[in-house]
Amino acid sequence: MIEISLCMIVKNEEKVLARCLDSVADLVDEIIIVDTGSTDNTKKIAKKYTKNIYDFEWIDDFSAARNYSFSKATKDYIYVADADEVIDEENRQKFRDLKRVLLPEIDIVQMKYCNQLANGTAYNFDEEYRPKLYKRLRQFEWIEPVHEMVRLDPIVYDSEIDILHMPETVHSGRDFHVFQKHIKNGMTLSKRLHHMYAMELFISGEDKDFLEAEPFFTMSASDPNRSIDEVKEAACVVTKAARLRDDASTILKMCLKDLLSEGSSEMCYELGEYFFGKGDYEEAAMWYYNAMHETQSILNIHTSTDLPEARYAECAARVNGE
Repeated sequence: MIEISLCMIVKNEEKVLARCLDSVADLVDEIIIVDTGSTDNTKKIAKKYTKNIYDFEWIDDFSAARNYSFSKATKDYIYVADADEVIDEENRQKFRDLKRVLLPEIDIVQMKYCNQLANGTAYNFDEEYRPKLYKRLRQFEWIEPVHEMVRLDPIVYDSEIDILHMPETVHSGRDFHVFQKHIKNGMTLSKRLHHMYAMELFISGEDKDFLEAEPFFTMSASDPNRSIDEVKEAACVVTKAARLRDDASTILKMCLKDLLSEGSSEMCYELGEYFFGKGDYEEAAMWYYNAMHETQSILNIHTSTDLPEARYAECAARVNGE
């Protein structure tokens, strides 16, 4: 049977840490806690479960903290958990079963990350597979009987284990700070991070977050090195910021960029919001209808479902004098 190191990075998680560790502590063989600057009772709680508690100076880099936690692990596999996760009893048993039967050639085990939409997290799916269990030391091997090559792609197993995500708070403000810091330091966001930044803005960003992000996404929308998908994401962000500033010229420019390919629900919804704010409810209703029925969302699924549906009904009521 394999042995597992649990590696966590934490900061001010006193409300949820014990709940998480109670659900996983007896499933693993080693617990590594890396604290990035807690000022509450987080480390005091952690000491009830492990002596392996390390301090890591926060440098606005989650990967650096994760890598440090991995460096402290000693077991066969590393399980990664956040403090706001919980494994219920049914899935605890599945976890035990997995430990007993996991084949040594498996490099990564994915588990279903659940309960996303109920908590305003930066994702558009209530359930999705995520890599959660990693082989600590990976061996490279040659494959193919002729024209041999080293196997580079990891062997990934999709398990049936469900991890409940049960956050007490939304961490978007923290994420936006990290994005802005690295942008100001000259970092070029990868396609993945570009999408994550835009998506998180549309799911949980406040008006000030859009206005702060506008300069970066304005440049991105005109960057010839960005893909059409990235240009459309950027156009949606800039359109919302422009609407907040009542800048019709910029809205038109970004709308045309979105229409370089099939239009998005986000853009249609923002156009609806613009005309709604101007009191033109018939025009607004048309764009809300397009958001619901003629386009698909690229950043926030709610812009194609409940948000335009509610606004459409409100427009109908105002047009009919109700």
